[in-house]
Amino acid sequence: MSDRVYVFDTTLRDGEQSPGVHLDMAQKLTIGHALVDLGVDILEAGFPISSPGDFESVNTLSKELKGVTICGLTRARAKDIEVAAEALQPAERPRIHTGLGVSKNHLEHKLRMTEDEGLETGVKAVKLARSLVNDVEYFMEDSGRAERDYVYRVVEAVIAAGATVINVPDTTGFSTPQEYRDLIQGIIENVPNSDKAVFSCHCHNDLGMATANCLAGVRGGARQVEVTINGIGERAGNTALEEVVMALNVRQDYYACTTRIQTQKLLEVSRMVSEMTGMVVQRNKAVVGANAYAHSSGIHQDGVLKERSTYEIIDPTLVGALRSEIVLTARSGRHGLKHRLFQLGYEFPSERFETIYEAFLKVADQKSEVDDEDLRQLVSVR
Repeated sequence: MSDRVYVFDTTLRDGEQSPGVHLDMAQKLTIGHALVDLGVDILEAGFPISSPGDFESVNTLSKELKGVTICGLTRARAKDIEVAAEALQPAERPRIHTGLGVSKNHLEHKLRMTEDEGLETGVKAVKLARSLVNDVEYFMEDSGRAERDYVYRVVEAVIAAGATVINVPDTTGFSTPQEYRDLIQGIIENVPNSDKAVFSCHCHNDLGMATANCLAGVRGGARQVEVTINGIGERAGNTALEEVVMALNVRQDYYACTTRIQTQKLLEVSRMVSEMTGMVVQRNKAVVGANAYAHSSGIHQDGVLKERSTYEIIDPTLVGALRSEIVLTARSGRHGLKHRLFQLGYEFPSERFETIYEAFLKVADQKSEVDDEDLRQLVSVR
């Protein structure tokens, strides 16, 4: 099995579905160019039939972005697929992403179809899409809650109809990592023609397990991950691109997989998407949060200043951060304070430093963080 994992970014489609988020065409283009520079393999640009704006988004990004597959989402309906093909016409590498639900819940309550009707509808959609483009991805919505045997039947049929990628979404964030890995692995092992398609993880974060589930899917044999910058998306969000990419990077010993992502651009793109969408990144967010490489505990500061890897498994420069940050608080120790004073150009004899340290602790007890101006005032007092 290949060790290459394809990164399918859906920030501009599933990510923009975050309540309260709206991006204009200029913003989508800016983010689109940034994602291409970042190294994503597939960029899902929108749902062309849903609105004139989404059609324009897919069409414009198809014209402007080169060196990347541009994907348009559709329902398993002929008109959707035809409109998507039209929007994707200028793309160097167009992909139609079509499909429908496979769980009993979706078939009965949303689609009002039998299993056989759902399978037949999916096969027709794939055949039509494949007649219009060479690259067709089929999504099986709510796979995480579906009957396994039915999933196997659908996968075999849509691959035979021409699907090149099979998306196995845990649409509601219902699965656990072991369940999701078993699902992907089970499909690959039990579907006779599974070697004719790439399998894709699309996980949601309703129970906080999107990244874990996605990575478990990779262990199960998936070789495409569907992700968004900062994990933005419906409800509790999607799998975060930066988390999956850095897990694969840092734990190559375990996953034995690589991506094309230029990791040193992650922080820059994260901040751009946050600013344009208005979706604030929590300070303790993995990989790109403001506190991800900050240390306030004296024990941690002492360790990091002696050897960064004692408390950091990611070199901050790998994601575009300048350095680790020593944050001075009431829990900081002498080593951290001495380091910050040295950065500001101050060195003191031991006795004088102890006096400053005692004064520092009094200030730190009154504030969440002691900043550089506080330190300058402390050293000016005799």
